[in-house]
Amino acid sequence: PDFALDETRARVPILYVEAVPVRVDALGQIESIGILLRGSSTTGVMTRTLVSGRVMHGESVREALIRNLLKDLGPTAFPQLPSSTVPFSVAEYFPLPGVTPLHDERQHAVALAYVVPVTGECNPRQDALELTWLTPEEAADPEVLDEMEGGRGSLLKEALASVGALPR
Repeated sequence: PDFALDETRARVPILYVEAVPVRVDALGQIESIGILLRGSSTTGVMTRTLVSGRVMHGESVREALIRNLLKDLGPTAFPQLPSSTVPFSVAEYFPLPGVTPLHDERQHAVALAYVVPVTGECNPRQDALELTWLTPEEAADPEVLDEMEGGRGSLLKEALASVGALPR
């Protein structure tokens, strides 16, 4: 229930997975990055974000990645999970802005972040209104990075750098 989750969030950090969906060419080079458009249920503001969700009790990181990718991108996204569950980043969100570039006013959270190629048809679901595919150059634009929810622009930039797709 929501009240139990709120109580837990007030006491301990919550574990999340985050995914940057990408399309790759035959050589594995990133052609485009998928960014979600969501409306915030608390503020009503539209923001850009990444695929993200909690790791549930008893669920492996791999299972959480698949569940959240399919939840946000639809059942025909066909994500290609990495063979290793080592993330490109361990992102830490604090309830107050300014502690790190990332913040989440609801909680202290830790997210394991991955770049995940998708090969199928992506149709945003749940609270995602739209999925926009951007080239690495477009995704690295400071205006796009600044639009990202909770400081996730810094995480997106780190993702691009981790796979050699950050434009100079």
